[in-house]
Amino acid sequence: MATATLDFERPLAELEKQIDELKRLAGDQQLNVTEEIAPLEKKLTELREEIYKNLTPLQRVQVARSNKRPLTEDYIRLCFTDFVELHGDRNFREDAAIIGGWARLDDETVMIIGHQRGRDTKENLRRNFGMPHPEGYRKALRLMKLAEKFHVPVLTFIDTPGAWAGLGAEERGQSEAIARNLFEMSRLEVPIIATVIGEGGSGGALALGVADRVMMLENSVYSVITVEGCAAILWKDGKSPEMRERAATALKITAPDLYELRVIDEIIPEPLGGAHADHETTAKSVQDALCRHLDELRRFKPDKLVRRRREKFQRLGQFVE
Repeated sequence: MATATLDFERPLAELEKQIDELKRLAGDQQLNVTEEIAPLEKKLTELREEIYKNLTPLQRVQVARSNKRPLTEDYIRLCFTDFVELHGDRNFREDAAIIGGWARLDDETVMIIGHQRGRDTKENLRRNFGMPHPEGYRKALRLMKLAEKFHVPVLTFIDTPGAWAGLGAEERGQSEAIARNLFEMSRLEVPIIATVIGEGGSGGALALGVADRVMMLENSVYSVITVEGCAAILWKDGKSPEMRERAATALKITAPDLYELRVIDEIIPEPLGGAHADHETTAKSVQDALCRHLDELRRFKPDKLVRRRREKFQRLGQFVE
């Protein structure tokens, strides 16, 4: 599986390569190089900490898009047990860009629904790069209504550049499918928790994002448009790093920005070096956060749950005259 190294991670990759080479040579010649490696490993840790404490908004976008990060299937494997995948929207076809089904979280039955990207070209083509068609959103809604029928919480994982904008998707009612999800999620009578695990793009992300609690991983992003699209529209240049950085900063798409704006409710910390550096630790943090919020939401009756959810989204934004 090919995984690209991010530009700002190249010094880390070079240092890791040196350490691995030393270990390999030491193994071949049966030498003890612990004293020689220790300073390099210390330097690697310090460099990783320095880089990840000073990421720019555009660098966070790059991290969020990395194919090394844990995907929805990874969280299902690491956080849940007894997963049973459900397929199809019962209208047109199965959409592999969204996966969902029953699972158990800490011995409680839950419904999981999430965007699924691929790690390589073949898998990305099968998953349509994590960009759902209308049938994907209709499948998601079918599963939500099924969860409501059996009084089971809904947990969504958001990781998409946006909904698929192809001709076929538009002909089959892409905008209606997204709008329907927004409407139905606003009145679903079971707890809903949404977690942005990578890139949350536009209505394609929001179609799974109307929730009682919205969480983001530390290096994920959540926006109304891609930084490239924003730069192309506002400054007619969606390719240059300078314009993309300007767009990423102006859009306020990082977790700290969105927490300050009260768009999200919690930032889930990532291990040093990002979620892609340690899938297990990241998954454990996500699992703990989900359990904690479910314990809190379980106390509310259905009508109060719906009322609080609607009030939460009505409070977003400020009007200035």
